[in-house]
Amino acid sequence: MVECRFVAENTAGKSISGAITAENMGEAKKKINSLVLKNRLKLKSIEKKATWLYTAAKGKDRPIKGEQKAFSKQEVYDALSRLGYDRISVNKKLLEIGSKKPPQQDIVTYVKISAELMEQKLPYGEIMTLLINDTQNKTLKETLKDINNELKKGSDSQNVFLRYQGVFGKFTAYMLGLASKSGNMTEIYKATAKFLERQQEFRKNLRSALISPAITVFIMMLAVMYYVGYIFPDTANLFVKFKIPLPPMTAKTLEISNFLKSHIILLLLFMFGPIVAMNRFVSTAKGAYLKDQYLMKMPLLGSIIHKTNIEVFCRVFYTLYSGSAESIEPIRIAAEATGNVYFESRIKNVAIPLMIKKGVGITDAFKESGVFTETALSRFHSGEETGTIKNTALQLANYYESETVFKLKNIIEFIQVIIAMFIMIVMIGLTLVSAETATVKPKTPGMSEIIFMIQSLF
Repeated sequence: MVECRFVAENTAGKSISGAITAENMGEAKKKINSLVLKNRLKLKSIEKKATWLYTAAKGKDRPIKGEQKAFSKQEVYDALSRLGYDRISVNKKLLEIGSKKPPQQDIVTYVKISAELMEQKLPYGEIMTLLINDTQNKTLKETLKDINNELKKGSDSQNVFLRYQGVFGKFTAYMLGLASKSGNMTEIYKATAKFLERQQEFRKNLRSALISPAITVFIMMLAVMYYVGYIFPDTANLFVKFKIPLPPMTAKTLEISNFLKSHIILLLLFMFGPIVAMNRFVSTAKGAYLKDQYLMKMPLLGSIIHKTNIEVFCRVFYTLYSGSAESIEPIRIAAEATGNVYFESRIKNVAIPLMIKKGVGITDAFKESGVFTETALSRFHSGEETGTIKNTALQLANYYESETVFKLKNIIEFIQVIIAMFIMIVMIGLTLVSAETATVKPKTPGMSEIIFMIQSLF
């Protein structure tokens, strides 16, 4: 994300300035030009917020060094002058490497500790100061400094946090910005921390269930191909060279080896081509939609992924929902929080339009979306009738959390057993093929064969 400040002049000759945040400089300029054109302004200048390196000292004191983000060199100079420094040197940082997004664990820690300190009635300004001093990740530390400075100036908290959604993530930035404007700041921080923890835990478990086994099998297959294609033939071809009959398994493995050598490029394309094509496809809007739709229906793990999406939806909905008259925005945000494009699309394009245009109730609208289980619909219907739909959402979230954690743990253990058995079978197969070569018994050679063997060796 880049932040740009622009200065323009209106038709009356009055100077107007503002700030724009965008993904890159090109997009920022487009936004500024659009704003200038819409309001009939005359653009004077555009300044990008950059990093400035400074050296400053007071009198005979030892100089201090540091860096500060600002729109211009003069801003940094004036700020240091106001602090009493008289020997000041400010230079722009020539090489600014894009900051890496901080680890998810650091963000979870920040949100969770903030929620705990808020429960202890500690002022938010002091919480920010404590966390800035204790945060080790440079990107997160600088982000918290900037947010703290902006909030002290009286900037809108939601706009400030959304400016750093590249660091926190879209949903987290939205929730933290919303918390400062709401009457239940502690509750929203606690809910956000819980959401982030569950998201991190689920991704970790999903990697254990899907990605790690897939990588293990893939590397195992590459090792087997290398052994069969390049190591094994050195021994087997020696027997062929001396016209020694090969046992059945050795002969068949040698045929496979020759096939691998002859069609290695085709085989590599067959192995990596679908992976590359699939990655390209799922990066498109339609591909992401179909991928997330299939994930919820896939065997074994589909039900768990589906119920986890419902859990996330219900947890966020519970945090934001305050009454039936204001239910649309919490539903929209909760759908986005799931991170599932298919789930989000069905809620936004089916459920919400039914509620707005036709006045359909929450339960009926959710039923038409087709992304909620019968259990969830039944509980929502009960909550809608009794006026306890908010608490019903929390109950559903806790219920599905317990169920998915237990089932996913069992599935991971089952997959680990399958992978161990697969590796064992492959290793036994390779051992049998290698050991079979020891059973090869060449014929007792005659004089002519001995002469041929000696000549072939030289």
